[in-house]
Amino acid sequence: MFTGIITDIGEIRALTQEGDLRARIATRYDTGGIDLGASIASDGVCLTVVALGPDWYEVQVSAETVAKTNLGDWHVGRRVNLERALRLGDEMGGHIVSGHVDGVAEVVGLRDEGDSTRLRFRAPEALAGFIAPKGSVALNGTSLTVNEVEGAEFGVNLIPHTKTVTNWGDTKLGDRINLEIDTLARYVARLRDWERM
Repeated sequence: MFTGIITDIGEIRALTQEGDLRARIATRYDTGGIDLGASIASDGVCLTVVALGPDWYEVQVSAETVAKTNLGDWHVGRRVNLERALRLGDEMGGHIVSGHVDGVAEVVGLRDEGDSTRLRFRAPEALAGFIAPKGSVALNGTSLTVNEVEGAEFGVNLIPHTKTVTNWGDTKLGDRINLEIDTLARYVARLRDWERM
């Protein structure tokens, strides 16, 4: 479980295809405090640590995960939003994020508004109904508040701090972004569907 509050920006150091995709990610985390088998959200995807070095960790990414996320777009040198798993007693600064990406949204608008940046996304049609104005979404692992929704498109605002402590400063039109809908929205929809049965 995660909060969507990014605590490091990692960098892809190596990618190899060994049946599954294996990625080495450089980090500022103290890797001496990371256990093999630990979960780290990498651009919003909960991945299991399978190897550790002095300033890096490695993960294996299944073909299913590559197909459902933007991890197929990863390349050496790419900056990646990182968050370690929530611990009992940690501050809940964002919202409940599972690290299980629901789909990929596309950046369809990007403009500066004062010091902030307004981003507009197109969500997959099947997920659009789960996104509500003033609700929460996780985009590349970052907990963000939805400003407005029009059909399958929605907007968020990024303050300068967010652009500095995440990889959002690298974003361009057309980028594919990992989207996780709010857990509460998921269960409300499930209950509604259950009541219709």
